[in-house]
Amino acid sequence: MGLIVQKFGGSSVADTDKLKKVSEKIINEKKSGNDIVVVVSAQGKTTDRLISEEREVTDNPSKREHDVLVSTGEQITIAKLAMMLHDFGYKAVSLTGWQIPIITNSEFGNSRIRYIHNETILDLLASDNIVIVAGFQGVDENYNITTFGRGGSDTTAVALATSLKAERCDIYTDVDGIFTVDPRIVKNAKKINNICYEEMLEMASLGAKVLHNRCVEIAQKYNVPIYVKSTFEKDSIGTKVSNQKPLEDLVINGVAKDDNISRITIVGLENKIGKTYELFKLLSDNNINIDIIVQAFGETSMKNITFTVKMTDLNRTLKILNKNKDKLNAKEILHAENLSKVSIVGVGIANKPGVAADMFEALYEKNINMHMITTSEIKISVLVNIEDANIAVNAIHEKFFK
Repeated sequence: MGLIVQKFGGSSVADTDKLKKVSEKIINEKKSGNDIVVVVSAQGKTTDRLISEEREVTDNPSKREHDVLVSTGEQITIAKLAMMLHDFGYKAVSLTGWQIPIITNSEFGNSRIRYIHNETILDLLASDNIVIVAGFQGVDENYNITTFGRGGSDTTAVALATSLKAERCDIYTDVDGIFTVDPRIVKNAKKINNICYEEMLEMASLGAKVLHNRCVEIAQKYNVPIYVKSTFEKDSIGTKVSNQKPLEDLVINGVAKDDNISRITIVGLENKIGKTYELFKLLSDNNINIDIIVQAFGETSMKNITFTVKMTDLNRTLKILNKNKDKLNAKEILHAENLSKVSIVGVGIANKPGVAADMFEALYEKNINMHMITTSEIKISVLVNIEDANIAVNAIHEKFFK
C-alpha cells in the first residue's frame, strides 16, 4: 500500500467513453490498496476552444483574465470524473489549484510553483477519498489564478507526487510510453523501456511532446519515478523515467523535432566588452527565452549575433529589439520564420566519435540544408526549413535505428 499519483491528458479524457476507461484505471489502482491522487487536463480541445473564444472578445487579453478563462477547462473535467467515480461506488472529491492550494509566483501563463499545502489532500485521503486535482493551475499569494503553460498538468502531477512523497507518478497518454521518435512521423519508431531524467529532459525541451520539460526537472531534482503509460491499452507497461542510466552502449536514445522556431540576427554590433550582455539582459528583463546562440566576428570591429526564439515570442522580441535598436547601436535586425529544430539525444554523445558526421550525412543524402548547429554533452541540434523537418527526422532515425 502506498500513495500513487495518476495523470490523464486531454486526449485521455476527451469524451464520456474515455472518462469511463480512465475511471477503470483509477479503480484498478485503488483496488490494489493504494491511496490515489488523480490529475487531469481539460477535455480534448477545450483549451483551444477557450482561447478561440477569447480572441472573439479581444486581440490583447489581460494575462490575468486569460488564466482565469483557460483554467476553467480542467474544472469541468474534475467534476465529471468525480461524478462518474461516485456512480461506480467510490468516494471522490474534486479540487482546483486554489482549493488545495498550490501556491505559485505571479507570472501569468507560465507560473512556477513555490509550495503546495498538503493538508486538504491528506485529510481527504484519510477519509478514503480519491482526490481529483485540476492540472495546469495554481494561485499566487494575492489569490490570483495562475497557469503553468501548455502541458502544465504534467508539472502539477509530478509536483504533487513530490510534495506528498508518492511512490511514483503514472502519466497516462494515448501512446504506450516514450519512443525513439514521434511514431506519428516515423512508422518504425521504437519504444524505450527505460530512460534517464537527463535524456528525457533534453527530449522534452527539444520538442518531444510526451512530457512537459518542467515536470522532468522536478522529478530529477526529487528523484520521483515517472511511468508513461497508455490509457487505452489494458496491460500497458510503458516507459520508466528515473535516475537509472542505460546499461546498453547506445549511440543515441532518440530524435526530437520542434517546429515552433524562429531565428533573429543582430547585425553590426560593436565588438566591445558588455555588448553581448547588454543585448541578452534586455531580452531577459522582458522574459524572452533564448535557445541557440551563435556569435560571428568579421574582419572589422563589428560582430553579428544570431539566436532562436519560439515563434510565439517572435513579434514581441522584434518589437523590443527595434525599440532599443539605437541604444544597442545595431546596424540591422533580421529574422527568419518557418524553421524547425531537429535534434538527437544520448548520454555521452560528445564522447562517441562520428555521431555528428552520421547525422549530417543523413541530412546531406536528403539534400537538406542546415542553418544553425548547436551541441552539448547529450545532444546535437540543427535548424532546418520547416518543410524539410519530417524528412530530416525520418532520415536521421533511419541512420541510427536501422
